[in-house]
Amino acid sequence: MPTSFDEHQVIHELKHFLPAQAPLMDFVHHNTLHAFQNLAFHEALATAHVKLGYQVYFPLENFRSMYQEGRISDDVLERVLVQKKGNAEAWKGKLLFGEYPTVEPGRVGALRGIWKSTYGIDLDSLVHPTLFRIIGSFLDQGISIWNFPLNGKSFLEAIRTLESTSFASMFYRKETKKLLLNPELSITDLLKKVVGDKEELYEQYLYDQQFSHQGWSGMVSTVEDLPQTLLDTRLIKLEDLILFELLLEFDALNYKLDQSWSPIGHFATEKIIPLHDPIAYSEKLDVLSLWQEAFEWTYYDQVLKGLQMEKVDSIQPHAKSFQAMFCIDDRECSFRRHLEELDPACDTYGTPGFFSVEFFYQPVGGKFYTKLCPAPVTPYYLIKEEGSEKKLGTDLHFSKHSHNFYTGWLFSQTLGFWSAAKLFVNLFKPSMSPATASSLKHVDKFSTIRVDYQAMENGLQVGFHIEEMAVRVESLLKSIGLVDNFAPIVYVIGHGASSVNNPHYAAYDCGACSGRAGSVNARVISQMANKPEVRAILREKGIHIPETTVFVGGLRDTTRDDVVFYDEQITYADYKIKHADHVKLFEKALDSNAKERSRRFESINTSAKASDIHEKIRTRSVSIFEPRPELNHATNALCIVGRRELSKGVFLDRRSFLNSFDYRVDLDGTYLFNILKAAAPVCGGINLEYYFSRVDGEKLGAGTKLPHNVMGLFGVANGIDGDLRPGLPAQMTEVHDPVRLLLIVEHFPEIVLKTIQKAEETYEWFINDWVKLVSINPETKELSVFEKGEFKLYEPLTKDIQEIDNLDELLASSQENFPVYLLNQN
Repeated sequence: MPTSFDEHQVIHELKHFLPAQAPLMDFVHHNTLHAFQNLAFHEALATAHVKLGYQVYFPLENFRSMYQEGRISDDVLERVLVQKKGNAEAWKGKLLFGEYPTVEPGRVGALRGIWKSTYGIDLDSLVHPTLFRIIGSFLDQGISIWNFPLNGKSFLEAIRTLESTSFASMFYRKETKKLLLNPELSITDLLKKVVGDKEELYEQYLYDQQFSHQGWSGMVSTVEDLPQTLLDTRLIKLEDLILFELLLEFDALNYKLDQSWSPIGHFATEKIIPLHDPIAYSEKLDVLSLWQEAFEWTYYDQVLKGLQMEKVDSIQPHAKSFQAMFCIDDRECSFRRHLEELDPACDTYGTPGFFSVEFFYQPVGGKFYTKLCPAPVTPYYLIKEEGSEKKLGTDLHFSKHSHNFYTGWLFSQTLGFWSAAKLFVNLFKPSMSPATASSLKHVDKFSTIRVDYQAMENGLQVGFHIEEMAVRVESLLKSIGLVDNFAPIVYVIGHGASSVNNPHYAAYDCGACSGRAGSVNARVISQMANKPEVRAILREKGIHIPETTVFVGGLRDTTRDDVVFYDEQITYADYKIKHADHVKLFEKALDSNAKERSRRFESINTSAKASDIHEKIRTRSVSIFEPRPELNHATNALCIVGRRELSKGVFLDRRSFLNSFDYRVDLDGTYLFNILKAAAPVCGGINLEYYFSRVDGEKLGAGTKLPHNVMGLFGVANGIDGDLRPGLPAQMTEVHDPVRLLLIVEHFPEIVLKTIQKAEETYEWFINDWVKLVSINPETKELSVFEKGEFKLYEPLTKDIQEIDNLDELLASSQENFPVYLLNQN
């Protein structure tokens, strides 16, 4: 009998709505609600709320409290209401005093809820423990002592082989086993048994089923589409998971109800609204969207006024002491400020932390290639570390032998006591250990990184040709506007992190390097820029790098606030003296940065001496009991694309990504296009993952990290039988204000408009308001906001920005987000 239900089409669409988070090794931030990005922001949030039950805004009481506290400006609220609704007075009453229902369950889950209401059984509790353990064992990347049997087969092939050759069975009933072994069995066949003849309910049932464990389903879907995200690859499809889960459900129903049950479709009524039916208008969601706009623009308005104001730099050095490139990462915002304060003669720049060189990397002794460039890029090049292989330190009790019957007993009676004593000491005096994840381990400071072309290997080109190097150095320098007036030393500083007991470690490293440290990229681009042959080609392109200029790579550990330099290319004695002075300057700036960061940490007195605070910050990074070694991108809200002079002297409280760009070098927007093409998904993805993990920490975030267990080295779950937790843990988001990213571009609005329209995937971020966009005229300082496909002039409501003289006093005064200030630079 022909069926109208197309299981392959439904699964294809279902995959689009599931979380797309990669395994922990490749954890890179993304828009959590990517499935709705084709809709305007507030429409998308309303749709996700109604269909999937996600919380997408702060609760109404939170907004009203922030309004009473002055965190939402009354003037801004009035402007928003006039612009959006025309009648500010009537809507203001609704925002302040309107009463709305608090419980609005999503459509997902309504159909499968009938199992509990009709038969009084919780099918999830009967099926999920078995399902999760089997899927987890199959995907395991090294936690399990024994490998999953029949390695090399697909998931369903392996399960069928196990069932056909084992004495024991995964099922209670022989009938279920017989169904599994039928190669013609389809999802539709099983849906007929579990749901019944109402084919219109099949799609709804699958959504209900898979969103009851969206973390596991999303992981399977991701591994299916990108098997390379697992180092030890696995063959699995979402279709396999669904078919196996339906078999487990069918088996559990027969076992628990002794076959005296009817398919769920017999009890379904017209009350169940199809998932994809149009959503009805909700005044409550409308009110929340207006509060969200007012909350965001209260902050945006201050920022735009601050950038618009003239900043007088009293020191205009003729020659630069040094120049330093950093990642655009918001954690570099404060560090760059401290460097510039200590040495006004230096220049700092921001650019994506892969520094325009895309490649796979293989360390000495490494078995695998790791990608060091943005996630969407597939490199053609391979860079290898050369040198003597150094054996990594190990803790003896972290050994597979400790799990064996005899050696396990021996270990527990000997090393076990030592381990307990060591753990006890570490609680009171934390220190680095082999278990510490450190970005400094990514590449040995004294090893060799060869960038010249060598050969082809596994379809990859080992090294770069000179012309290829020149293209990448030119792209880097022109994109940030550094094309003349080079300093004697130009530092290229990547970033990474250190922590212990932190499964989300990759989220602390560089997103532009696929969740890894940027140290290799910094060394590679520095070597390229130092080659005379590359500089000769660059001269023909109008970039004249003096022979006396040397590029030096480095790495900043954002958790410990430490910097290491790969300074082997400094050979002249006077340059070594200059570099030694710069190292001392960096150390003072790192002390100051640690002091600024410390205001967020309850256990540290921000009024203490900067160097003492820095030591406490280093200790936090290796404390096994510390769930917050750093707050990563928490509080991010801005991305500024422009010259440093635009934001220099404005205190932005570590909330801004800073991408250097000089419109005079790029009048037609060629390099701006590449910047925005990356900034929208990268910075926007970071911003939105923090946003949604903050407003819905249970469904869109990972909850608190304290009960997390690492599952197979690819995900985290609460306990051993819980769903995988996508998103970010509360310890990374608890101080975050959920506001959309405001991307500010210093260029003429007509150029910015033409630039964002070049690529549909980039334009979508702005036209649908997932990222807010403002152009600031580089000549007149006029502000223009992008709305509904065009730029409109914007006049800030903020009339003045307070100037502060003593930043230390301000930092010690509060743990909350600060408003925008001007820094007295005299």
